[in-house]
Amino acid sequence: MRKKFEIPVIVVSARNEDIDKIRGLNFGADDYMTKPFSPAELAARIKSHISRYERLKGNNFSSEIIAVKGLEINRASHRVTVNGKEVKLTSKEYEILVFLASNPNIVFTKGNIFDSIWGSEFIGDLATVAVHIQKIRKKIEKDPQNPEFIETSWGTGYRFKL
Repeated sequence: MRKKFEIPVIVVSARNEDIDKIRGLNFGADDYMTKPFSPAELAARIKSHISRYERLKGNNFSSEIIAVKGLEINRASHRVTVNGKEVKLTSKEYEILVFLASNPNIVFTKGNIFDSIWGSEFIGDLATVAVHIQKIRKKIEKDPQNPEFIETSWGTGYRFKL
């Protein structure tokens, strides 16, 4: 497959032994998921791999600039402005904002966001996602308590509103 196509490969399998996972990854897969899995997790992993692939290849199939209600995210320069004023974000805050803004109106769980930004192999606390979202809101929202960009879907996760 790699000889014909330069795309990310995710193996989805019922085989969950370590040796099966190792073989799949050694044969060139970028990721390996075992059944059962959530469709939202699969979608988040696909988006994460495509995003990483595009960054590594220097391709960007989506818009260089995301502009919504005075918020502008310039992917080429890694700059974020709100009503023309530049906002300083940490690299993880920026990655989270771009991830959500690139997938508007889709609700992502904290786990989806964590895996997409930090990677599924990284061990950490999912609460870090909520902390980062709170910091992003303080920097881009007029009223962080009533956000117009990053909305909480109670009991589920977060989404970027258009």
